[in-house]
Amino acid sequence: MTSSAIAYRGSVLHCLDEPEVAGEDAIEYYDDALLLVENGHISALGHFSESVLPNGVDLVNLQGKLLVPGFVDTHIHYPQVDIIASYGTQLLEWLETYTFPAEMAFAEESTSVDTAKFFIDELLRNGTTSALVFGTVHKQSVNAFFDQAKSRQLRMICGKVMMDRNAPDALRDTVESGYKDSQALIKQWHNKDRLGYAVTPRFAPTSTDAQLASAGKLLDENPGVHLHTHLAESADECDWVASLFPSQQDYLAVYEQFGLVRKRSVFAHSIHLSNQAWNRLSAAKAAVAHCPTSNLFIGSGLFDMRAAMKAGVPIGLGTDVGGGDSFSLLRTINEAYKIQQLQGYSLKPEQSLYLATLGGARALDLDAYIGNFSIGKEADFVALDPHATPLMSRKAKQSKDWRSTLFNLTMMGDDRCIYDTYILGRSSKRCETA
Repeated sequence: MTSSAIAYRGSVLHCLDEPEVAGEDAIEYYDDALLLVENGHISALGHFSESVLPNGVDLVNLQGKLLVPGFVDTHIHYPQVDIIASYGTQLLEWLETYTFPAEMAFAEESTSVDTAKFFIDELLRNGTTSALVFGTVHKQSVNAFFDQAKSRQLRMICGKVMMDRNAPDALRDTVESGYKDSQALIKQWHNKDRLGYAVTPRFAPTSTDAQLASAGKLLDENPGVHLHTHLAESADECDWVASLFPSQQDYLAVYEQFGLVRKRSVFAHSIHLSNQAWNRLSAAKAAVAHCPTSNLFIGSGLFDMRAAMKAGVPIGLGTDVGGGDSFSLLRTINEAYKIQQLQGYSLKPEQSLYLATLGGARALDLDAYIGNFSIGKEADFVALDPHATPLMSRKAKQSKDWRSTLFNLTMMGDDRCIYDTYILGRSSKRCETA
């Protein structure tokens, strides 16, 4: 073994597949495990009593902690950090009142740099190790984000907003400049280290037909990049789209017309969709980001998870900061559970873990690299503390198995439960070294 190897001891829980599909075979749990990381990748995982610690490898003792794969946030706006938890509006008014004024500040490079640093600090503090991220219309917003992500060796995806109508003049690009800037950013950042690019029209109402067509052209010319946008978040938004695109049968068809619905396309929210639309998303191998904290906070509606699962559409979880009021995917799971309860479906704790880890990785087409502890994958993971608060500790003492421990964490947990976050096997908080 080399000096880049390090071992961890603790309880380990991860998904090998989707629990709602594969049942018990989808889950692997070790009450007392040895997790070995070499050169930033998982090299061994097994019961501690049956494992041999290689010579020269330091052991980090995390007994009493639950090790899970790093959380994957499939929809979040880094420029909206400072408008999080803003009062009293729904989607379209939210954009005018809060979002657009906040994003204008990113014309200043210093704002982008300062916000990107704080944003990534918050992700890691909440156990999020990968995310699909909106920038602003400004090219420098994406450069600042990628600079910060690269310096910390993170696996992240980001894109410059494309928006040439129905927005303040200061936030509009043009068909030509949006295409040119996106192409330059792809060349500079896509597939550099652990970074990826997403072509990012904000949503159909803020792009002309010509700009949506140019987004499709960018996807065709750059195989492997993502498409990241919003779909059917609110009823008023859907009505607006119908008025702007009267020849299209529904909201999804607008994106289909321009070749934007395909593998590695991620549509945030997707609340107000027909069964036919779900089937079309599935056929195209597109994914959706479920953003429960935002959907409740802004009053957008209740996501039909069973319809998405029935159609076989990949689902990830998104915090949607700043429409969402927390960076924590544990709190996001809490709200997702409640939304499904209101619709007569009890979301199992193991399915919640899947959505936040391997499911999110699959939604972003990153599951070859992240999402669980399979040998050879990148060692991004989180150590959760089931005893993070007095109430949680009292509840944890009653837990009979990993499922009840996990459910306690997802219902009562938040950033206080994140004992540590590990990137490529290295602590981002407590600085253990091999």
